[in-house]
Amino acid sequence: MEGARFPVQSQQNRLPGRPTQETNLADILERVLDKGIVIAGDIQINLLDIELLTIKLRLLIASVDRAREMGINWWETDSSLQKLGDGEANGNGRALEQENRELRERLERLERQLGIEADSRG
Repeated sequence: MEGARFPVQSQQNRLPGRPTQETNLADILERVLDKGIVIAGDIQINLLDIELLTIKLRLLIASVDRAREMGINWWETDSSLQKLGDGEANGNGRALEQENRELRERLERLERQLGIEADSRG
């Protein structure tokens, strides 16, 4: 979409606050990411003047560098977003498979001791 251009309006038809020159989508996206944009809204559900539910929505669109400048860096400490090293991913997967196998064997032994049929499990 880099080649997409917005039409240029003549000075007579130009709206206030609209650019006078052509702007492509990449330019707009670059400006939004550079400056940042915040979209906020609240949803409130009331029944007979009793507040049942309030949802506050806040959306920030900015580049990573701009977010860091604003003091936002939660992705750096979120463990679910941490990248695993090459050796960690395979080793971790093997350890989980081994643990899963051991737990299944243990469960089967316990079921045999209690006389529970393996097929009757849900």
